[in-house]
Amino acid sequence: MRIGDVLTITLERKILVLKVQQLGTRRGPFVEAQTLYEDLSPKPVPREEGVEGVVPQRDSGAGRPTKRERRQMDAFRKVD
Repeated sequence: MRIGDVLTITLERKILVLKVQQLGTRRGPFVEAQTLYEDLSPKPVPREEGVEGVVPQRDSGAGRPTKRERRQMDAFRKVD
Protein backbone atom coordinates (compact mmCIF):
# COMPACT_ATOMS: atom_id res chain seq x y z
CA MET A 1 0.00 0.00 0.00
CA ARG A 2 1.25 3.47 -0.89
CA ILE A 3 0.17 7.04 -0.26
CA GLY A 4 -2.50 7.95 -2.80
CA ASP A 5 -3.88 4.42 -3.16
CA VAL A 6 -7.67 4.14 -3.14
CA LEU A 7 -9.20 1.21 -1.28
CA THR A 8 -12.73 -0.04 -1.89
CA ILE A 9 -14.13 -2.06 1.00
CA THR A 10 -17.50 -3.79 0.78
CA LEU A 11 -19.30 -4.37 4.04
CA GLU A 12 -22.63 -6.05 4.64
CA ARG A 13 -24.78 -3.01 3.84
CA LYS A 14 -22.42 -0.30 2.63
CA ILE A 15 -19.34 0.38 0.55
CA LEU A 16 -16.33 2.33 1.85
CA VAL A 17 -13.95 4.12 -0.50
CA LEU A 18 -10.82 5.33 1.29
CA LYS A 19 -7.82 7.21 -0.07
CA VAL A 20 -4.53 6.68 1.80
CA GLN A 21 -3.12 10.04 3.01
CA GLN A 22 -0.31 8.74 5.23
CA LEU A 23 1.06 5.40 6.34
CA GLY A 24 0.78 4.49 10.00
CA THR A 25 3.83 3.34 11.93
CA ARG A 26 1.93 1.67 14.76
CA ARG A 27 -1.48 0.45 15.74
CA GLY A 28 -3.13 3.35 17.52
CA PRO A 29 -6.46 4.83 18.52
CA PHE A 30 -9.31 5.37 16.05
CA VAL A 31 -8.98 9.17 16.16
CA GLU A 32 -5.34 8.89 15.12
CA ALA A 33 -6.16 6.39 12.37
CA GLN A 34 -8.75 8.77 10.88
CA THR A 35 -5.95 11.20 10.03
CA LEU A 36 -4.31 8.56 7.81
CA TYR A 37 -7.06 8.37 5.18
CA GLU A 38 -9.66 10.44 3.33
CA ASP A 39 -13.18 9.02 3.15
CA LEU A 40 -14.48 9.14 -0.46
CA SER A 41 -17.46 6.87 0.23
CA PRO A 42 -20.71 7.64 -1.61
CA LYS A 43 -23.46 9.16 0.49
CA PRO A 44 -26.03 6.60 1.65
CA VAL A 45 -29.23 6.51 -0.34
CA PRO A 46 -32.15 7.64 1.83
CA ARG A 47 -34.54 4.83 2.63
CA GLU A 48 -37.90 5.05 0.97
CA GLU A 49 -40.59 5.49 3.54
CA GLY A 50 -43.72 3.43 3.08
CA VAL A 51 -47.18 4.84 3.24
CA GLU A 52 -47.82 5.99 6.79
CA GLY A 53 -50.27 3.91 8.77
CA VAL A 54 -50.03 0.88 6.50
CA VAL A 55 -48.90 -2.26 8.27
CA PRO A 56 -47.32 -4.91 6.06
CA GLN A 57 -49.50 -8.01 5.78
CA ARG A 58 -48.52 -11.53 4.95
CA ASP A 59 -50.72 -14.20 3.45
CA SER A 60 -52.58 -16.29 5.99
CA GLY A 61 -50.67 -19.47 6.72
CA ALA A 62 -47.47 -18.18 5.14
CA GLY A 63 -44.33 -18.33 7.26
CA ARG A 64 -44.06 -18.63 11.01
CA PRO A 65 -46.86 -17.35 13.22
CA THR A 66 -46.35 -13.96 14.81
CA LYS A 67 -46.16 -13.56 18.56
CA ARG A 68 -49.75 -12.34 18.59
CA GLU A 69 -50.90 -15.34 16.58
CA ARG A 70 -49.05 -17.71 18.93
CA ARG A 71 -50.80 -16.14 21.92
CA GLN A 72 -54.16 -16.53 20.19
CA MET A 73 -53.41 -20.20 19.45
CA ASP A 74 -52.34 -20.80 23.06
CA ALA A 75 -55.51 -19.16 24.35
CA PHE A 76 -57.58 -21.29 21.98
CA ARG A 77 -55.82 -24.44 23.17
CA LYS A 78 -55.86 -23.20 26.79
CA VAL A 79 -52.15 -23.91 27.22
CA ASP A 80 -50.64 -22.47 30.40
